[in-house]
Amino acid sequence: MCRSTRSWNGSRPTSQNVGDVAEPAGRPVTGLDRLWAGWRSAYIEGVAAEPSQHSDDCLFCRLAAMSDDDALILERAPRTFTVMNAYPYTSGHVMVAPLRHVGDLQSLDAEDAAALMHATQRACVALQSAYAPDGLNVGVNIGRVAGAGVPGHVHMHALPRWSGDTNFMTTVAEARVLPESLRASWEKLRAAWPRT
Repeated sequence: MCRSTRSWNGSRPTSQNVGDVAEPAGRPVTGLDRLWAGWRSAYIEGVAAEPSQHSDDCLFCRLAAMSDDDALILERAPRTFTVMNAYPYTSGHVMVAPLRHVGDLQSLDAEDAAALMHATQRACVALQSAYAPDGLNVGVNIGRVAGAGVPGHVHMHALPRWSGDTNFMTTVAEARVLPESLRASWEKLRAAWPRT
């Protein structure tokens, strides 16, 4: 990561500086440094512009066909399933996906959309029970540029957050420190999963 030597809008630095980051004239000094993750541009530029439209090469479709134990699936419902993220931002990071191969939210029918939100609510209940976090992040990334690792199959992320955590940022040696294994997270969440 590197710090920017330009202001927030790309203009040349002005006389108002915070660290080595200049603020444009007339804009309040925030005291925040900007960090740029150069490795992301290679990922964004190196992927196909169009996600796969075929369910046979889709990660979520393959996971849905696996056993719960092998795929670390927490819950199956008639229209959705909830699974541990194999590359978690933090312990307890889960993903909720429709069983139907759909690329974006607007393509979901009303029943799938409602089922996706209901399953996400259940994931939040389990996360609160299992981890007692200070907060939760819940959201969806649509398209590679938005951070979707599997852009052809829409899915929700839900993960616990704590005061003082690093906000998903890799802080040292391109590594994240997770206090428990993926399987331990799965077992903890399965035990805390709502029964009805």
